[in-house]
Amino acid sequence: MDVGFALPVSGAWATPANVAAVARRAEALGYASLWTFQRLLFPEPGSLPPVYASVLDPVVALGYAAAVTDRIRLGTAIVNMPYLAPAVLAKQMATLDVLSGGRLDVGLGLGWSREEFAAVGVSYERRGARAEEYLACLRALWGPDPVAFDGEFYRVPPSRAQPKPVQRPGPPVLLGGDAPRALRRVGRLADGWISSSRADLTALAERIGTVRAAARAAGRDPDILRFVCRGVVRGGDRTGPLTGSLEEVAADLAGLAAQGVTEVFVDLNFDPLVGRPDADPEAAMRRASAVLEALAPA
Repeated sequence: MDVGFALPVSGAWATPANVAAVARRAEALGYASLWTFQRLLFPEPGSLPPVYASVLDPVVALGYAAAVTDRIRLGTAIVNMPYLAPAVLAKQMATLDVLSGGRLDVGLGLGWSREEFAAVGVSYERRGARAEEYLACLRALWGPDPVAFDGEFYRVPPSRAQPKPVQRPGPPVLLGGDAPRALRRVGRLADGWISSSRADLTALAERIGTVRAAARAAGRDPDILRFVCRGVVRGGDRTGPLTGSLEEVAADLAGLAAQGVTEVFVDLNFDPLVGRPDADPEAAMRRASAVLEALAPA
């Protein structure tokens, strides 16, 4: 099982210096990947946890990390498809893949915040149908020129779409989602699945099994799929997997692998002592340095 690390993107520790420092240190320690997540708005009155109050753009943050690293892969976990037209996201992701030398993993989702849907002027309805067409359009834009796409929701007139991604036929596309229909969509259409920050880390095997079964039913090889776990690590008392002491957290990794997880990335952004806007950024970086060292791949 590969081990990655989430960049500082939430709260007071999400500074240029800290993004660069974490990216460089994770690469030096042998981590497989760096990850970001997306949050456009923090609705008022605050109905979300404070760690969502200030979040860097996920694609821009990865571009910054790409510039200070050479080997480590870069992933979004996740970008919500409805928030951008496929042509815009295809251009952004192709550019990031080119500038990183082909190191990008594209994690996508449907979105769940009605306030964000209102802010981007997109309907909340029929998200699943839109997502399936979106994926087809995205891959068409990364494919051979001239590109043309004419669907129910999205249209691309015959055009050239350059540059193409370094990775061919395009960067791996992983999908989020926890509902059975979403998991089956992963098995049919995607290169893998990414669990959410709220996932029950003791019940990942069932979700992975649903994805694998859907892949087999679609005539695909389930063994080529990736299963990425967002490993939300919190200090303090032991309350479940990836909580408590760093020794306890390290011991939990084998349990994730046993469930079929192919990669876990350690994410401190959801720890209130790290990801809140009023958290102490110096203390957060001390915590990050200790976790980076303790959980570094052998």
